[in-house]
Amino acid sequence: MAQSFTSPRKSVTLTIVMSGLIAYSLVPLLWLVISATKTQPALLSSFGLWFSGDFALFENIGSVFTYDDGIFLRWLGNTLLYVVAGAGGATLLATLAGYGLAKYRFRGRTAVFATILGAVAVPGTALAVPTFLLFSQMNLTNTVWAVILPSLVSPFGLYLMWVFATEAIPGELLEAARVDGASEARTFFTIALRLLVPGIVTVLLFAIVATWNNYFLPLIMLNDPNLYPLTIGLQEWNSDATGVGASPVFHLVITGALLTILPIVGVFLLLQRYWQSGLSAGSVKQ
Repeated sequence: MAQSFTSPRKSVTLTIVMSGLIAYSLVPLLWLVISATKTQPALLSSFGLWFSGDFALFENIGSVFTYDDGIFLRWLGNTLLYVVAGAGGATLLATLAGYGLAKYRFRGRTAVFATILGAVAVPGTALAVPTFLLFSQMNLTNTVWAVILPSLVSPFGLYLMWVFATEAIPGELLEAARVDGASEARTFFTIALRLLVPGIVTVLLFAIVATWNNYFLPLIMLNDPNLYPLTIGLQEWNSDATGVGASPVFHLVITGALLTILPIVGVFLLLQRYWQSGLSAGSVKQ
């Protein structure tokens, strides 16, 4: 029997709306790229969405890395530390806990599920002050642990891994491995872990973005500039550039912001196919 195929319906209104949303998303990025090529005087006197006569991108990049004894490099190193330890640890814990909750039955499992959903619904800012008071009593404020330890908790990542593991790993496959004499650890690392890769990458991407862009937590936890991540460091430069007795460093703020977003864009492009497959997993019933 011949099958008839219909082309997708075209909507002029939807096209216009989507084009507007794309422009709304890309114009700030375009402004950032163009502004990073300007000197400080040109940045304040020229049109924001077009280049000035002087192309100073490489000079600005050099100034960013050398200003204030290269403090930007220290902020970059701190951010990488927080991402590797915090986001990596959160992904590891979410993977282990999500797999365990999805594939093992135990008393209180429903209560754990309700607790995780409740934790997802609570905004992080609501827990900022209690977290600060707790870490202050433990004498951990103004240390790297004040940023790393809270980053290890990812209720959304745990929930996502729980749902993904439930759909991605057939129970029959695990039972077959146990019948063959494989231990629980071997079953997880040799069988389940491979099936969980799309979900792990998805959770990792969310955790990396959340930790890389984390602003409020380091703001209340840290007061030593040598421990600042890039978000707080650039805000300090911005305050110096706009406050009373402002320093001429606004072009460094712009260039530093551009350098800050490039790694996260690269990570998304590198892991895009895993991210897409992870988000769509379980959406189609076999």
